[in-house]
Amino acid sequence: MPDRPASRRGGRGQRARPEPPPAAEVVAEAAALELLSEGSIEVEGRLVVATNATLYCTVRHAGREAACVYKPVAGERPLWDFATGSLAGREVAAYQVSRAAGFAIVPPTVFRDGPFGPGMCQLWIDVDESVDIIALSRRTDDAALRDMAVFDAVVNNADRKIGHLLPDPGGHLYGCDHGVCFAEEYKLRTVLWQWRGRSLPGRSVGALRRLQACFETGQLAAGLSSLLTAEEVAATRQRLELLLKHRVHPYPPEDWPAVPWPPV
Repeated sequence: MPDRPASRRGGRGQRARPEPPPAAEVVAEAAALELLSEGSIEVEGRLVVATNATLYCTVRHAGREAACVYKPVAGERPLWDFATGSLAGREVAAYQVSRAAGFAIVPPTVFRDGPFGPGMCQLWIDVDESVDIIALSRRTDDAALRDMAVFDAVVNNADRKIGHLLPDPGGHLYGCDHGVCFAEEYKLRTVLWQWRGRSLPGRSVGALRRLQACFETGQLAAGLSSLLTAEEVAATRQRLELLLKHRVHPYPPEDWPAVPWPPV
């Protein structure tokens, strides 16, 4: 099958306060989830720089089609600190948290069967190649980038590299590759430390409160329980509560590498 370049999807934009999306966007997201869940997947190529099997595909259903990323569980490399075969589910869990909070960082993502067995299927979003993502990763005045730092603190992202910042042509910032999130132990490893120790902005507090409300109803915890262990769900909620209590960006861990390598 043909190879695909390392560049993927993403987007920078919609710098407004994270809040429940307009009805039209909800409908569009629901349509994307239906397409990803019900459509037939045709593998077009693979992303050659990915550590785990990452396939570029076309998904088709009811006269609609879109590009997507399919990561089969069978193609995951074993890790010493994450359960074997759990990475695809963690990617879906990251989407659910992003959606519940209103961050809109993770593209629509589902867990489903595919050509090589069960795995994660995520909507492909073309990247704006004119954006210098290295320069973007260093900014302190980008609200969407700061949202991502807060989101990563909630999900305990152990691998936020510069290449995982995905600005789309419409100006929205997405992030990808959330397979090593939700560990019970504090493992935050990211290139986005520029706000460490600083007070959370009001927009972030609002997003965290929405996430808290979703936990309190039990709906989010129920969805995460099929993707993570009970202990990981509890740890996620504890991180959320700590962020809301102290309202500051976390500091780097003292017993864990603070920046992924390579950082790009």
